[in-house]
Formats: sequence, structure tokens, C-alpha cells
Amino acid sequence: MIPFFDLTKQYESIQSELDDAALRVMKSGWYILGNEVKAFEKEFADYVGVKHALGVGSGTEALHIALLALGVGAGDEVITVPNTAVATVAAIELTGARAVLVDVCDDTMLMNVEQLERATTSRTKAIIPVHLFGQSADLDPIMKLAHSASRNIFVLEDCAQAHGATYRGKRVGSVGDIAAFSFYPTKNLGAYGDGGAIVTDNAELAQRVDLLRQYGWRERYTSDIKGMNSRLDEMQAAILRVKLRHLDDWNKARRERAALYTELVRTVTLPREMSYGEPVYHLYVVQSPRRDELVVHLKARGIGTMIQYPHTIHLQPAYTNLGYREGSLPVSERLAREIVSLPLYPELSLDDVRSIAQAVNEFE
Repeated sequence: MIPFFDLTKQYESIQSELDDAALRVMKSGWYILGNEVKAFEKEFADYVGVKHALGVGSGTEALHIALLALGVGAGDEVITVPNTAVATVAAIELTGARAVLVDVCDDTMLMNVEQLERATTSRTKAIIPVHLFGQSADLDPIMKLAHSASRNIFVLEDCAQAHGATYRGKRVGSVGDIAAFSFYPTKNLGAYGDGGAIVTDNAELAQRVDLLRQYGWRERYTSDIKGMNSRLDEMQAAILRVKLRHLDDWNKARRERAALYTELVRTVTLPREMSYGEPVYHLYVVQSPRRDELVVHLKARGIGTMIQYPHTIHLQPAYTNLGYREGSLPVSERLAREIVSLPLYPELSLDDVRSIAQAVNEFE
């Protein structure tokens, strides 16, 4: 059996480093917002190429708090895409704002900028481009549109699937006004539990995020603003510090396996790489109009697959309030019917990649 994903091999490869980090935390006697979190925030900010990084409890909370820091609230609109984790839209709704969805491009599966321009109104407060499957959205036209003289729109990058990906030589997360990362265990940079981070070059936004993540405290027990409890704990920060040192090597291994898939697979539509940046292949997503049959075919040969995501957000029962119907966002809807992810992680052997490619090619 070739699993879709296997975290045990990664753990085994860095076990001694992780054990040392965990022991350091346990001996310190400090478990929330201590030296490990501070060190990780500095190291992660340096890695992304920004001045500020702040650890929070999850990727969803990173999006939510980032939106609150931007002043997004009731009466505002935030534009994003429907072919993303529900967390993106859930975070918007948690602020009281309305999510406005635009379709994606057929070839990239990323935000369609032409539709984005048509969707902006006087109520648009922010845009959330999603760097899906490990590849950056095309940020220059999004930033140009958002920051044009006639508009004053914030850009919040959703980087949950793109740790280390680049856009025109810069790391994703360093281009927009603010960015959110998830450290869910299966991410390219994953904790052993939930975790997230918000990054920005804007000191005022960073300070507001810092207040929002812990009850609005400047001083303990005194809330200057209404905040919440969303803190990256010391143990996860220590783990992430270890794994961050290996991230570039792991991303390189992902790209090597993706390149081999692209070289060998012939019977399905393959992902495209954009010339403006380097992807990190959080997922290797192929398309087939007979997707469900392909999944059965691969399962019979002992190959695990995953579908991210089988239902676009606008057609899910919880989000009928957004006012979309079937056919409203046709590219995203087609992708939901046709996409499937093949196994891809740094420890996946190249021989297994060849076996999977052969099995896909046997599907006629």
C-alpha cells in the first residue's frame, strides 16, 4: 500500500532534534508565549522576508485575526475564491463581513483577476488570494487593483498551502499587506497539533494582531481592546523551529517528485507551473472527467488519493446565504468534480512515484 501521506517517516528523520526541542520546553517550565515562540516568530519572519511574525492557534484563527486587524467587520465585503478550504470563508464570516466569491482560471486553478475587478464595490475591504496547492496566485495585478488610487483595499495572502513558495523572487506572505499561515500537521511546515502565524511588514498591524491574539492585553489582565485567546504554544513553536531548518530541503524533494510525475504521467491533465514563481507542491493535483473511476482504479492497486476539495464553498449547505447557485462559478465547480491529488511528500520514494505514474497511465 502506498499511502496518500505519511508523517512517520518525517518524524523518524529528525527524531533526535525533536526530542531535544521537546525536552528543552519541558525543562523550561514555560509553555505559552515564551522564548520558543519569540524565537520561532523571529526565524519565521526572516524566512518569509518580513519584519513581523506572530504565532496564533490555527490557520483559521490567523485569517480571522488578520481580518480583524485590518478593521474588517459588519457591512464590509471580502473577496476570495470558492475552491479553497472552508476556513477561508469561515474566517470572513466570523468578522461579520460578507464573503464575495470569484471564479478561478481554468489553467491555474487560482484567482481570476478579471472577475476580481468586476466583483469589487465600494464595500470591498479586503481581498484574500489563496496560494492553492503550493503555487502562488498572480499577486502583481491583484496588488495593483487593490492599491489603485480609486480604491483602498487590503490584500491578505492565504499561505496555508504554500510555505516557501515564491512570487517573482519573493516568498509568498511578503507581498500583500498581511498574510496568514497554517501549521496543520500535513502542511509543508506542519506542527504536531494546530498552529498558525500572521506575518506583515506593517508595525501597526503587527501590534494590533498581538493585542487581538491575547484578550487585547498590553498589560496582563487589562484589555485595551476586545481580543481573544489564540496563542501558539511553546511546544509547537519548538517543533516548528526544528522543522523550519529542513523546509527548503523538503520543498526541493517535493518539486523533484512532482517533476517526475509530470515527466511520466500521460492520461490525465497535469498541474501547470506559472513562470512568475516557484511552487512547493503541497499537493500534486491532476484532473480527469472520470475522476471517481480513477480513484477506484488506484485504490484497487493499493494507492491512496485525496480530493481537495470535493465541494465548492458556495454550494455547501452552510453557505447558501452567500446567494450563489449551481453554475455561478463554473470553473471551480468543474474542478470539484475532476480533481484528485496523487501521493506526494518528501519521503515518498522515487520508485513509488514511478509505480503510481504507471498505475495512472493504465487508466484508459
